[in-house]
Amino acid sequence: MDFDDLLLMTNILFKNHPEVLAKYQNLFRYILVDEYQDTNFSQYLIVKRLADGHQNICVVGDDAQSIYSFRGARIENILNFKNDYPGYGTYKLEQNYRSTQVIVDAANSLIAKNKNQLQKTVFSENAIGDKIKVLAAMNEHEEGYLVVNELFDQRMKAQENYSDFAILYRTNAQSRVFEEILRKRNIPYKIYGGLSFYQRKEIKDILSYFRLIVNPRDDESFKRIINYPARGIGGTTLNRLEDAAASLGISIFEVASSSEKMMVAGLNSGTIKKIAVFTQMISHFSNDFLTVEAYDMANRIATESGILTELYQDKSPENISRYENTQELLNAIQDFSLTATEEGRPNSLNVFMEDVALLTDQDNDKDSNSDKLTMMTVHSSKGLEFKNVFIVGLEENLFPSGFSGTLTLSELEEERRLFYVALTRSENRAWLSFAQQRFRWGKTEFCNPSRFIGEIDHQYLDIPNSRMFPQFRNKELQEDQANSRFQREPDSFQKPRRPEPFNTRIVTNQGTSSLGSSLFKGDDPDLIQVGMMVEHERFGQGKVLNLEGRMPDLKAKVFFPNAGEKNLLLKFAKLKITDLPS
Repeated sequence: MDFDDLLLMTNILFKNHPEVLAKYQNLFRYILVDEYQDTNFSQYLIVKRLADGHQNICVVGDDAQSIYSFRGARIENILNFKNDYPGYGTYKLEQNYRSTQVIVDAANSLIAKNKNQLQKTVFSENAIGDKIKVLAAMNEHEEGYLVVNELFDQRMKAQENYSDFAILYRTNAQSRVFEEILRKRNIPYKIYGGLSFYQRKEIKDILSYFRLIVNPRDDESFKRIINYPARGIGGTTLNRLEDAAASLGISIFEVASSSEKMMVAGLNSGTIKKIAVFTQMISHFSNDFLTVEAYDMANRIATESGILTELYQDKSPENISRYENTQELLNAIQDFSLTATEEGRPNSLNVFMEDVALLTDQDNDKDSNSDKLTMMTVHSSKGLEFKNVFIVGLEENLFPSGFSGTLTLSELEEERRLFYVALTRSENRAWLSFAQQRFRWGKTEFCNPSRFIGEIDHQYLDIPNSRMFPQFRNKELQEDQANSRFQREPDSFQKPRRPEPFNTRIVTNQGTSSLGSSLFKGDDPDLIQVGMMVEHERFGQGKVLNLEGRMPDLKAKVFFPNAGEKNLLLKFAKLKITDLPS
């Protein structure tokens, strides 16, 4: 029996055998329940039946931290305690000993928007503290660099350890961009309660497909995916294939590609047909991967192999996370494809796998350094605390989540409680970041900042004079004006429609330019000179350091503060001149 079975059987026992219930009511005359807001209905019934004997029950919990409904937790258990036990008394522990006054007051202003809650006013007697800084980025890559740059600068300024910092995100898939940037900056990190992106099972599975397609002699990849998704090929069959390959001195794939060799290995005709379907699919992909762009090839593999269908059919929270991670891998390949084209590099799956090899090699390093930045989902952060916390990806449909397509009132309030938990993990300083556009499901989507940013009283926020978000510039706006774009809630809390692309205009020394628009256009490549300040659609502002070659193969080395040095093929890079050489 698993844990759920134990709860179920206990309820059945108490219901069908009153004498057993009476025995335990007398045995447990006083009952204390911690984290009561996280109890499910089955646990609620057990506690209720045990307490009915003597009515001596004390529960401890914080309704503002009820964030596990996907596991069956019911906030109603703590909200309705007064109805279950009319002689109750309430003792509010309202002092926060962890966070600064600014963080506590900001969290209060946010959670006050929830209708279903036990009223309380949390306070802090710690230092007032810094305002919460909002980081507005053009896309997820700039968001990553902005966060890492802020983290590095704050660490140096305050002489703190990396272990004093945490990056919190709504979904596991968001870790990829941050992991890649942290590795480029040689900043040590750990994934709390999980694995690094490229070490997750679903990522290893699809990468094994890629490896076998690029190199059919990769026996380890063959063994990993021969029966994934399930094809009715078991361990005995695989052992026979391995034995045959070893005796013939060839790869397992070569044995599996030959009906004669498989018959010699003792496989029956039905099994041979199943294996033949798999090897023919791999051979078909192998014939194409050098001529088809990496993203198109990867998308075909994920689709035709059945991996996406397999993951999509199971709607459990764990499988939804696996599906999102697989989509994030495809996003990474699309990003590689765009960058490779701009840099004039081959845009094929084998080249992407070379880049991945450099990343995954670092996963094998046995680094004993305990001073590491922590990254985790917000759900994993409950109960933890850090001096400095970055809450990233604060966009509608991401945080609050919009995966299900609709948000009921109760779901929206739980997302708000989840953000409250994230914000109150911080002791001293907190940052909130979001991107104007994000690459999802194989295409660029334009994003609205999360309504939760606008629900925080703006006196506690340090809102940047952002070039992309002019609504942040006037800090003298009335609160209702400042919050209006964030507090829009669609009818019945339905998932907001995809917004129209922003067309924010900024004034430069060369006139005006458009950011964040799918119509972004660069200037004539022949006009680009060393020393110029330029703008790139994805990397933002940068300076031209060097030019090499001639058109149409002219390359520019450009330094972008938020993306590092890039070698761009000018005929593809679409650079817009924003300032002449000084």
